Amino acid sequence: MVIVAGQLTVAPSQLESYLASCVSVVEQARRAPGCLDFTIAADPLDPGRVNVYERWESREAVEAFRGSGPSDEQAATILGASVAEYDIAATRSLT
Repeated sequence: MVIVAGQLTVAPSQLESYLASCVSVVEQARRAPGCLDFTIAADPLDPGRVNVYERWESREAVEAFRGSGPSDEQAATILGASVAEYDIAATRSLT
C-alpha cells in the first residue's frame, strides 16, 4: 500500500477556486484502478492550507494515475507544497 500525504499552500483568496478546480481530479482518482481513497480538502484552521491524502494499492497504481501532475492553472495557484509518498508494509484497524 502507498499513502501520499501532505499540504499545499495557496493564497486564501484562491482557496475556493483551487478546490473547485480539483473536483474532477478527485473524481478521476477515485475511479482509477488501485485507488483506495483520495481527497484534497481545505484545512479547518489555516485559510491558505490544502490537505492532500491519497491511499493506493500499489506504487504502480499511483504512477498509472499520476501522469503529468497538476494542470498549469493549478500549479500557478500553488505557492508552496510539502507532500510525501509512504510505502506501507502493514496496517491495523483502529475501529
